[in-house]
Amino acid sequence: MFNFLSKNLIAIFSLFLFTAALAHAANYTAPNLYQLQGGSLTITYSTSGIDGQAHFSYQNGKQVLSFSGDQIRTVGTEVGTLVSVTVLRTIDSGSTTFTVLIPRVNLDSTLGAVIKTEGISTQHKFSMIPNLNLGQTDVYKFTALSGKASFVYF
Repeated sequence: MFNFLSKNLIAIFSLFLFTAALAHAANYTAPNLYQLQGGSLTITYSTSGIDGQAHFSYQNGKQVLSFSGDQIRTVGTEVGTLVSVTVLRTIDSGSTTFTVLIPRVNLDSTLGAVIKTEGISTQHKFSMIPNLNLGQTDVYKFTALSGKASFVYF
């Protein structure tokens, strides 16, 4: 009898904890603005702006580029959201993309959190001479980024 009662109490308590965790999780706010820095890079990414579109600002030293809407590509993965933009295009030697890994973040009532992540500059090599397109054609450079994820009203 005691064993039966203790199992039921454990089951009820577990259900209570699970329900409380779900209710608590519902109170979290997801960020819509990420401001990150690392090395010579400064990145600002907003999932939506006043115009309803995503915006991405890329600054690498003196190079400053702005992107919006479909110029920004996102892919959800197990490790977070990959957000990519093309920062250099050439006709005959490839292109360069920049991708930032946006981690999952739950904001509390302050609507801000410090985050650390990675940025990836990818040089996509290409030659008009087919024999030169052999081997690895993507070269990666990783940059540690840190900054703030926050929720703002646009």
